[in-house]
Amino acid sequence: MESSRQLSNEEQATAVAGGSSAASGAHVARTASEPMSLIDEVFARSGVNVRLCYQCGKCSAGCPMVGEMAVRPHMVMHLVQRNYREEALSSDGIWLCLTCETCSARCPKGADPARVFDTLREMAQETNPRLAPRAIGAFNRTFLDQIRSSGRMSEVGLAMQFNLRSGRLLQDATSMPALVSRGKLKVKTPPMRDVDEVRRIFANVEAVQRTYGQGDER
Repeated sequence: MESSRQLSNEEQATAVAGGSSAASGAHVARTASEPMSLIDEVFARSGVNVRLCYQCGKCSAGCPMVGEMAVRPHMVMHLVQRNYREEALSSDGIWLCLTCETCSARCPKGADPARVFDTLREMAQETNPRLAPRAIGAFNRTFLDQIRSSGRMSEVGLAMQFNLRSGRLLQDATSMPALVSRGKLKVKTPPMRDVDEVRRIFANVEAVQRTYGQGDER
């Protein structure tokens, strides 16, 4: 006998969108023999069900970086929904994200765009580290190299190495000497006392990356 209990609006929306974790898990299981769709892979990695997104645009409306993005937060979510893997992983929106999580706080469905973007960045790095825009990739590598080397960030070293890697050799040529002479920038930053512990952390992460086939391209 069919149950007479009526579903709430939330339950109906979840059912239509395939929104419950159980439903999503079943979907992944049913397609285990096929390539996993982008939306299911994001769910498996992050626990976020992008099917809940109904493109209200609140994430983009509140994003402080939206003016710099060609592909805005709600557009990235739509790319995931439509299984446009390459477009999602190479979109500038995921790389310009500041992780301020305003989008996630504003989302009426709890779809957590910030966590989705973080997951997409990880996937992009595993697929091809060069998917990140040159300047962003250069900054990330330079910053990590600074921390690995001394456990601290050297502002002068960061600026010089970043400009070299990003092809902006003369960008700070006129302003940096004045900043150094006024004591605004330190030419040399002493390493932290326990820098060997920091290097061990990097070594452990690289070992995990090698185990799972993730390259550390420089």
